Amino acid sequence: MIKHLTKLLSLLILVVFVTACAQPEPVLSLSGKTMGTTYHIKVVRNSSLPDPQLLQAEIDTTLERVNNQMSTYRKNSELSKFNRMNTPQSLRVSPDTIKVLKEGFRLYDETGGALDITLGPLINLWGFGPTKKPTEIPSPSSISLAKSKMGIDGISIKNDHLIKNNPNLYVDLSSIAKGFGVDKVAAVLNKYRVSGYLVEVGGEISVKGNKPDNQPWRVAIEKPDSAGQSIQQVIEPGTMSMATSGDYRNYFEEDGERFSHIIDPRTGYPIKHTLASATVLHKSSMTADGYATAMMVLGAKASLALANKHHLAVMLIEKTQDGYKMYYSDAFKQYQSLDKP
Repeated sequence: MIKHLTKLLSLLILVVFVTACAQPEPVLSLSGKTMGTTYHIKVVRNSSLPDPQLLQAEIDTTLERVNNQMSTYRKNSELSKFNRMNTPQSLRVSPDTIKVLKEGFRLYDETGGALDITLGPLINLWGFGPTKKPTEIPSPSSISLAKSKMGIDGISIKNDHLIKNNPNLYVDLSSIAKGFGVDKVAAVLNKYRVSGYLVEVGGEISVKGNKPDNQPWRVAIEKPDSAGQSIQQVIEPGTMSMATSGDYRNYFEEDGERFSHIIDPRTGYPIKHTLASATVLHKSSMTADGYATAMMVLGAKASLALANKHHLAVMLIEKTQDGYKMYYSDAFKQYQSLDKP
């Protein structure tokens, strides 16, 4: 009898152990590649979420759709088809592409032209687009020619059609399309009514709620050096999106001179000022992405003024002879309490 009870107890312990081991982790982690970069997602599980493989397939499909709409690296994307049109005509595009274009128009006006989605000719001229890096620094005349092909007045939107008024126009949405991709992934997760997630695509982030232990998600802001592995500050964004733009990774050097991938559309030349990175918090990752790019063009003083005027939560890092200097907009100060990872 005792031997039978012992076997039964051992069996119950084994069942409890196996059941405990079979319980999934409270946070589901997914990762993959998209838009020439990587994505990492952490989502608090609930009963509404599909199987992880099905969820990842839905996320991959969502990001592929954005690429097929707005990538300049894909010849058959909606944007590439529009850019190839060489006579004034129209092209039917998706509501998503129109939405991103309209936000590009709005940010152009709000930033005084620091963000210009028709920057494509200059990006390609300087070698930061689908074309290869130039063998020599562009001449002033070639820069003037590229600038003559720009202008948001060269695009009109009528219902679901884009109308190309300037046959030389080349639109580049890289400054906001990646953030839009983050927003689309967040929308997928929101559809399943999850309580918390952290979505990151190439450094652009969307955060919702808390972790399963009710602790907030914590996000690190990198120190703007070429290694990109040291942390400048850690914040708790709450339910918010965050984008960081900087000139410390994508650049080339010619005869000892460094040329940033961030082009000032107003001058036609890469930025030269000392602002090293701009971090923007906003409810929309697309909008945060666009603001961060524009602020890298504007520089620290003008960016801080723009942020305070529009109540944007912004953190700027300027490189000085003595190291890095930090600037915070008024709206960002509530996030300053955390200094360490």
